Amino acid sequence: MTRIANLSIEFSDEQAMILASAKDFCRDKSDINAVRALLKSDTGFNSDVWNEMVALGWAGLFLPEQHGGSELDIGATIPLVESMGRHLLSTPFISSTIAAQAIMRGGSEQQQAKWLPAIAEGAIGTMALLDNEDWGATDTSCLLSTKGNNFALQGKKLLVNDAAVADFFVVLTKYQDSIALVIVETTQLAKNAISNRTLVDETKRAANVDFTGVTIESAAILAKGAEILPDVRLIGALLIAAEATGCAAAALDTVVDYLTTRKQFGRLIGSYQSLKHPTVEILIQMDSARTLIYHAATLIGDGKLSEDTEIACRMAKAQAAEALSFAGDRAVQFHGGMGFTYDCDAMLYIRRAQWSQHQYGDPQHHRKLLATLLLD
Repeated sequence: MTRIANLSIEFSDEQAMILASAKDFCRDKSDINAVRALLKSDTGFNSDVWNEMVALGWAGLFLPEQHGGSELDIGATIPLVESMGRHLLSTPFISSTIAAQAIMRGGSEQQQAKWLPAIAEGAIGTMALLDNEDWGATDTSCLLSTKGNNFALQGKKLLVNDAAVADFFVVLTKYQDSIALVIVETTQLAKNAISNRTLVDETKRAANVDFTGVTIESAAILAKGAEILPDVRLIGALLIAAEATGCAAAALDTVVDYLTTRKQFGRLIGSYQSLKHPTVEILIQMDSARTLIYHAATLIGDGKLSEDTEIACRMAKAQAAEALSFAGDRAVQFHGGMGFTYDCDAMLYIRRAQWSQHQYGDPQHHRKLLATLLLD
């Protein structure tokens, strides 16, 4: 027996306004020349553009008004993140948003009062989750132990997004056989604790972080860390899916532009059915992903995520990752030998596809979990 999930989808006035402004902003601030200019930069993003996003209120879009936000739900960020993906605009927005969600959902009033206004004003947070490369892991080797009246951290985290520019980390750890999330400020780290890693997607930045020896006060431990961790992972998957969907649309634009300008044997290559059909398949897969991310955005709220929302987030991530992988692959193939060169823009999309594929679980991971939710 199969389960009939919630199929509702809405597009609010707030989302429409955010999408309209985000399209213009991202197009103006992140053309392909700007993207390529940042590939070898230390941070991977333009700090002036980030500050402009903060000034527009986007960093606090989903935060309560009492903490300097606009009090929209997390679904309102989907059109913004989709537009960022469409123009390969890399900023710490996704990392900081996920960390903020962890504090909103699992933190005390004191923790929220300290960190949420700072995030709204541009402070950068990130999640430190991985001890290994398995997003499906249910355990952690990062340990929290008693140290006098405080606690001590022991362990490293791998591939922490935007670690080099983060003001704080929300770290997954274990205390007395129970999962916990703790807030660590960057100033608490040892001098050489952050080790930058080279990623396949050079528009992104990540690092390994050694938290060994960091002293943690009880006030830095999220009260509901274990309870909200699954929801935080799903929110991360949805945001990555939204970015991947926008990037798939950009890859499609690149394909169509090439097919309608490149001639072979006196004909535009876009006139050949062998290229038309895969191009239509890119469009279908991308539109399917877009439907699923806005379906998930319709269901998601500030409370505990329902089973229907979990289904929607997992479906969105699986579809968006595969849509971008197919679009990036076809973009390279259609450009022929040039598509395999560093100077071809198709390279940017296939690299982003490889990065997005494994962030917060690949399609196989999500479909394995979907099977238990949808099938009896």
